[in-house]
Amino acid sequence: MTHDNAVTRRTAMKLTGAAAATALVAGCNDDDGNGNGNGDGNGNGDGVTIAAGEDIRFDGQTGGWEGLEPSEIAGETNPTLILEDGEEYTIGWTEGDGTPHNIEIRDDGGDVVDDLETDQTDDPGDDQILEFTASGEMASYVCEPHENTMVGDIQVE
Repeated sequence: MTHDNAVTRRTAMKLTGAAAATALVAGCNDDDGNGNGNGDGNGNGDGVTIAAGEDIRFDGQTGGWEGLEPSEIAGETNPTLILEDGEEYTIGWTEGDGTPHNIEIRDDGGDVVDDLETDQTDDPGDDQILEFTASGEMASYVCEPHENTMVGDIQVE
């Protein structure tokens, strides 16, 4: 191989490597910079449709609500829940990190909907479960003391 061909091949390889690195970085970035590519901060696309009557359970971790049940949200952090308008659901947390948490359902303005909130506790149990009928005013589920990290969207359709 001549010197010119070797230089050309090395240059092409460097450019190919740079293009691959750029593509890799571009694939990890999205419109809000959270790195999951979907813009909602939880890595699960457009949300998870929850069947009517389903029990929704979380592990309360200061860094976010970790999905336990149903299986579609297991392991997801702050998953977007898609609920059916007028249908009954339960939502709450049954495990935690020992830090006081609560769960609230809020509207777009940040107000609690229909008194759907629990008291703060570091020992979750049956008193950390809310029963409700899904309505269009519901926008999020939140832990009041950790509202910047323990917050997920609710979409009612």
